[in-house]
Amino acid sequence: MAAQKPMLTEFVWDPRYQVSDIADVLTPALLLYPEILATNIDRTVELLGANPDRWRPHIKTAKLGYTLRMLVARGIRNFKCATTLELLVACQCGAADVLLAYPSVGRNALRVREIAAQFPNVRISVLAENEEQLRQWRGSSVGIFLDINPGMDRTGIDQNNADSVVELARASAAKNLDFRGLHYYDGQYGGLAEPERTAQAHAGYHRLLNLVKDLERSGVPVPEVITAGTPTFPSSLSYEGFRNAKFIHRISPGTVAYCDASSLAQLPNLRGHRPAVLVLTRVVSQPRGNVVTCDAGHKAVSADAGVPTCVVVGHPELTPLAPSEEHLPLSIKEGAAAPEIGEPLFLLPRHICPTVNNFDQALLVRDAAVTSIEEVSARGHESPLISTTQKIVSVRR
Repeated sequence: MAAQKPMLTEFVWDPRYQVSDIADVLTPALLLYPEILATNIDRTVELLGANPDRWRPHIKTAKLGYTLRMLVARGIRNFKCATTLELLVACQCGAADVLLAYPSVGRNALRVREIAAQFPNVRISVLAENEEQLRQWRGSSVGIFLDINPGMDRTGIDQNNADSVVELARASAAKNLDFRGLHYYDGQYGGLAEPERTAQAHAGYHRLLNLVKDLERSGVPVPEVITAGTPTFPSSLSYEGFRNAKFIHRISPGTVAYCDASSLAQLPNLRGHRPAVLVLTRVVSQPRGNVVTCDAGHKAVSADAGVPTCVVVGHPELTPLAPSEEHLPLSIKEGAAAPEIGEPLFLLPRHICPTVNNFDQALLVRDAAVTSIEEVSARGHESPLISTTQKIVSVRR
């Protein structure tokens, strides 16, 4: 089991997070700050040598069509996603190239083919790790990335099994499929501190480049290699082997767009990145002297990454305890004053991706004012039964 990811224990208040018309807002509420989001995007592109084509962000974090359109407007046209709904929303929002980075089988695979037919100008690809998965894409325009297991043991071909990788790449060519390259998500290193995290990641990248060489020696060129989520983003940037390579190297961090208490702890040297999404909550009870409860249980702020689930912005004296569905108790440091019943608090989630997925809508806040309401358009999944008349439709809601 991977080590638990670190997280911030406190985060100072920033006046940019203020909401002037807060009395009109039902809680819990998802708050998105567009100016901070834009800065995070621009800063990430700067780290990529000012080349937006090198970034293939995973949109399981973004979720909002609004955010995807902002990414596209800043030159990011390549994306990665995990569901057919995310794929559909990406295509509708101007993406040029989308990898569905999740094994697609059965009806899900057929749905991908339908979306590819609906958006012929978008280059859509999928992952494959065996010949059975390859066969279901015969006769389609869908591209193939071979999924390499770097030791995370979630999906993919073992990185030490070069023969299987070469065999499957050759089978892809034999079936007249569009072989796009290799996908390598080394998410298991998020709980490691530096410099061990980068040392482990670089060792894996060395094995990955050996796979590329094995493929090239067998007559199979590798057009693209995709690595890294947010924790190993700097590790991929610093790996010499990716520089001046024959293939296109793209990096796929998604959390860096919004940031959360985990990513900011993992990447303390990411200068200029700040949380662009917070959860607004209110204190609803004080069950005892040193505990208050707010209305942001795990149906609002995800608990998948562990407890505490978040940081109370500007309140280091408050420590989130284990949540229930709608309740989040907060421990009060001895000697500190308790917040009043009804007092609003701003929460920085430990894991922003599933937290965004908990909400139907986000409030856009500019200069302390709520300026618009945006749908979390890629939240959840498509309807499990799509009738013939619903196949070529816009996003639900």
